[in-house]
Amino acid sequence: MKGGRRGVTAAAVPELVARARGGDPRSVGRLVSQVEDESPILPELMRALAPHTGHARIVGITGSPGVGKSTSTNALIGELRRREQRVAVLAVDPSSPFSGGALLGDRIRMGDHVLDPGVFIRSMAARGHLGGLAWTTPQALRVLDAAGFDYVLVETVGVGQSEVEVAGQADSTMVLLAPGMGDGIQAAKAGILEIGDLYVVNKSDREGADKVRRDLRAMLGLAERCDGAWQPPVLKTVASTSEGVADVVDALEEHAAWLRESGELERRRVRRARSEVETLALTTLRRRWGSVDEGDRLDVLAVAVVAGEIDPWSAADELVRAR
Repeated sequence: MKGGRRGVTAAAVPELVARARGGDPRSVGRLVSQVEDESPILPELMRALAPHTGHARIVGITGSPGVGKSTSTNALIGELRRREQRVAVLAVDPSSPFSGGALLGDRIRMGDHVLDPGVFIRSMAARGHLGGLAWTTPQALRVLDAAGFDYVLVETVGVGQSEVEVAGQADSTMVLLAPGMGDGIQAAKAGILEIGDLYVVNKSDREGADKVRRDLRAMLGLAERCDGAWQPPVLKTVASTSEGVADVVDALEEHAAWLRESGELERRRVRRARSEVETLALTTLRRRWGSVDEGDRLDVLAVAVVAGEIDPWSAADELVRAR
């Protein structure tokens, strides 16, 4: 792993975790930084956090660029704070080609809540990772969960063919659409009809909002659902004025109740943990494996495959045995 730019020693982990759980935003920020920097203390940090996780509601927010994800997130924060909920936001941005850091910095668009001690907002760079999220997102979510937030909102880079990964990291996934952006076509081609737990037509004061809602309801109606399955609602908002946002939070609460009663919450979280463990295990194996390009053994085997002296499967087995 990389060395942390904001280095924290293993001995300092218990105190830092205690301060983060006590509501100190600086400590929460330092913990998230250890995740982003792939700090060597990450295993120790995750062990310290593990007993305190599993309480936060993780809500994924995704949609095409321009539908108002950040404005909607800002409005959701306001409504949740009115309901006395502590809120953390992880806004995953495109990466700067120069620094690798977050390019858009969505914290700017959520400036209304920067000074609120009950709100923590952090931008995280995707760093080229497909799926709309940074690969470190699961560990960052664990930090925010353990820090005692009631809600953690995860805003993705933007939805597309390969950017539906947020559904695998969230308890509830909210898909945003807007009139005049071809979102009906976008919804069909991106497969977001399969990942949304609720759909929100934002900018609904614009012409065409009712048509987007009708079309979306019609497409959702074509999906086969078993008895007792969740029926995703389609809501309308004007996030810039917070119109309809209270209804969105009510829908999220209804979905949370269904998740608990149906047992789906446990199933989703087990799937999420399984994926996280698998990813970490494969990452560890790759690090232990090292580079297969070391030495000339790979080149020798490649030449043998081309010459028909050995098949690729046997070559791979031989390479593994040689390691």
